[in-house]
Amino acid sequence: MTNSAARLGKVVVNRAMSLDGFIAAADGAMGPIVEHLKDDPFPEVMLETGAMLVGRRTHEVAERMSKEDTSYDGGPVFVLTHRPPDDPRRGVTFLSCGLAEAVTTAQAAAGPKNVEILGADLASQCLQQGLVDEVLVYVLPVLLGDGVRFSTPTLGRVELEPYSNTQSGAVTMLRFRVRR
Repeated sequence: MTNSAARLGKVVVNRAMSLDGFIAAADGAMGPIVEHLKDDPFPEVMLETGAMLVGRRTHEVAERMSKEDTSYDGGPVFVLTHRPPDDPRRGVTFLSCGLAEAVTTAQAAAGPKNVEILGADLASQCLQQGLVDEVLVYVLPVLLGDGVRFSTPTLGRVELEPYSNTQSGAVTMLRFRVRR
């Protein structure tokens, strides 16, 4: 399914997390995470990104954080949800299809660039179904103590192969291929 055609980019789970494994504070707020990425320490990631597939809760948090702009700076945004809003925000496409179809839709929009998967639940589902090529993690110099975990408890074991680690300032980016 993923990357089966040479012209398609990779499907990448993209995460920023505290050193103790949280991607957001306990209330879902991402401020403690985002503050470490405000200077865009790895601009090449967005240059490689052609579309974003985002979970509904992650999209809602992003919307609360920025009332004026829901842009993720990674091409077209697709939000997978069972409950599309009556009045969707311009520039965001809400999908109510199956997971594999949502990934295929985002890949078609991304073309040769990557599809970034955002949201713990959505990413876990994509990993469980074998739809992910790579996991990219920004490890941040902060301990949150509690919050939204990197993955859902139902994810199960996923074998990864490390292939890159880069540091920019205080942020370390780790890249892993998903072993099949």
